[in-house]
Amino acid sequence: MSCLETIQAYGVRALGYGERLLPRSDFTLCEQVTLIGSGMIWNIYFGALALVCGFFLATVVALAKNVPSPWLRKPAEAFVFVFRGSPLFIQFFLAYEAFVLLPKAGIPVNLGFVLITVETAWLTKAWAGALIVLFLNTAAYSGEIFYGALRAVPRGDLEAADAYGLTGWARFRRVVWPTMLRLAWPAYTNEAIFLFHATTLVYFSGFPAWKQQGDALYYANYFADKTFNPFVPYPIVATYFVLLTLVVIGFFGLVNRRLNRHLPQSNRPRLRIRPQVIR
Repeated sequence: MSCLETIQAYGVRALGYGERLLPRSDFTLCEQVTLIGSGMIWNIYFGALALVCGFFLATVVALAKNVPSPWLRKPAEAFVFVFRGSPLFIQFFLAYEAFVLLPKAGIPVNLGFVLITVETAWLTKAWAGALIVLFLNTAAYSGEIFYGALRAVPRGDLEAADAYGLTGWARFRRVVWPTMLRLAWPAYTNEAIFLFHATTLVYFSGFPAWKQQGDALYYANYFADKTFNPFVPYPIVATYFVLLTLVVIGFFGLVNRRLNRHLPQSNRPRLRIRPQVIR
């Protein structure tokens, strides 16, 4: 099989299309690069959706932590404490075990005039269950980042908003929220990078890879087990993630320039990427 035929057969194998079985012997470099690359589709899926959804929840969490009412502040603090205080690997494992314990036939919900059954089986699939865990985890970390930025909004900006008569939602949307994002964006960029790296834990926690449809590390581990040589597949995974990290840095850099477009070029803060080795 030529390399072009290999790409056609395994290019989207992680999604269940192409060859039904994985290569069994005589593994070529093209097969490893192609299959591991197809697995990156899942890593990008988990990271991108969790990041987008977690961004909005993180904003809500930051605002809830900043209010004086304990009815909002305490639940937000507890949420952040639980997800920041426990390892992500354990969160995957506990979530999967909890989803498995749900009734296989679904949960009946009585609406008074009709009885409906909410399906729960889909939660045990990685595309849903693992995504929920990543979404909540990044929301907790990002919420703490946004909260710190919210507390650091210059008082002069708030006084200027008051002088212009801005209150409530208009004050938050036009002054507080943009300033909060500008202050939080470098740290939030690091959180985004870590989130994409953390997606490699999905299929090594509790969520199974149905029909050998896994992420990049799943296929790298497959080749390492078959060839007893980890020095080919794992560097390929690392290369893919380095390229993905460069894309993330480039995209977040564009957003950072957009957020600071009102500042002179010399005064615009630059992103300083500090990868987190251990969380």
